[in-house]
Amino acid sequence: MHLGFLTVCLGKMPLKEKAKWASEVGFKALEIACWPNENDRDYSSCDIDVDTLTAEKAEEIKAYFEEYGLKISSLAYYDNNLDKDPVRRAFINNHTKKVIDAAVMLGTPLVGTFVGRNIEKDMEENFNEFEVVFTELVAYAEERGIKLMIENCDMKGWQYPGIPGTISYTPELWREMFRRVPSKSFGLNFDPSHLVPQFIDYLRAAEEFSDRIFHVHAKDAEILQEGLYNYGINNRKLFKAGEDNFGYWRYRMPSLGQVDWEKLIDLLRSKGYDGFISTEHEDPLYEGSEEKVKEGLVIGLKHLEKFI
Repeated sequence: MHLGFLTVCLGKMPLKEKAKWASEVGFKALEIACWPNENDRDYSSCDIDVDTLTAEKAEEIKAYFEEYGLKISSLAYYDNNLDKDPVRRAFINNHTKKVIDAAVMLGTPLVGTFVGRNIEKDMEENFNEFEVVFTELVAYAEERGIKLMIENCDMKGWQYPGIPGTISYTPELWREMFRRVPSKSFGLNFDPSHLVPQFIDYLRAAEEFSDRIFHVHAKDAEILQEGLYNYGINNRKLFKAGEDNFGYWRYRMPSLGQVDWEKLIDLLRSKGYDGFISTEHEDPLYEGSEEKVKEGLVIGLKHLEKFI
């Protein structure tokens, strides 16, 4: 297995600088963010502009990754592929295809995205739209030798307060997702941190869907007992400026939350997984400066290294 991280957390630092630092501290891979250059999403960046990527530029990137002893674990573009606005949806679907094309140029076999959700329609209607959109996207990827994968975040509040912004966040929904689009080139970027606050057994989920796990996000989550008492599983409803608004849980670096990484990695290994484990840094206690972000990444790395 190879340990890496998603490049988003280091902001606008040039990709080559991110790669150099990653190599120096012991990472073996990077999951490269490929959002559009003009983008206002949080936790996003444009480390490779797929609109302007050329074969020459791709070779340059591959060369310094080889120099630094790094692999590209996947290309990342997580956006709403089922957006209710048909113009916006077409843009996102087309950008996903451009990221797939970039993966071919860079020689990496994985692209990660979200399913998303048409917030104006119910779950059944969304799955009908999903089947149309992702049958095409997965076929586009498969024809080019690329596997497309979904991160299992519920994105609650992304489009409407309290409502999940995707349709792909529980085992029930994954079964339906893979029933509708059964291609073996379609799978999961498995992230246990999104299962912890839902009180879903992430080890059982990893075992059931082991043949669909293409990539793993190393992100932890911490249940805050005082928050659970005050807000319950429906979470905080009265938000006030200047107050701690985490609710009953928050993301943490690996080792600082409730995921048992030794058990999870051992289980994945027993199922034949030998791919990438990529830290997705969203720990609010290690944000605010480049130094804090790097400190958090190293904490996670040092913990995960014990089990690789």
